[in-house]
Amino acid sequence: MNVFTRKSWSPYVAGALAGLLLVLSVLATGKYFGASTTFVRSAGLIEQVFVPERVQAMDYFIKTKVKIDWQWMFVFGVLFGSLIASRMGRDFKTIPVPPSWEAVFGPNKTKRWVTAFLGGIILMLGARLAGG
Repeated sequence: MNVFTRKSWSPYVAGALAGLLLVLSVLATGKYFGASTTFVRSAGLIEQVFVPERVQAMDYFIKTKVKIDWQWMFVFGVLFGSLIASRMGRDFKTIPVPPSWEAVFGPNKTKRWVTAFLGGIILMLGARLAGG
């Protein structure tokens, strides 16, 4: 059984590979990879479909154009790469309420989804306020 078909990866191997990818990213582009800018640009892409004049007037998008770039592709690659990895490891399953959540907060799926959504908003706001 090789590293790509095992049920789970060693966190040391995964961490080392992520670190290597970061170094290669900096060498190739001169920039670190991240996700928060991608979410802002995705929102801009969606808004541009419905109200293009509003996006063109925003200071942020005048400075940083709404575009699909390497970082945007990286974030979507993480999404699809993790899906492919879970399929290859044969351990993909949908769990509406994980056991750890249920033990602390109960079995309510709606509560979990609302909390996760609000936590994501707070996380993204913090990341954007911190500059990325």
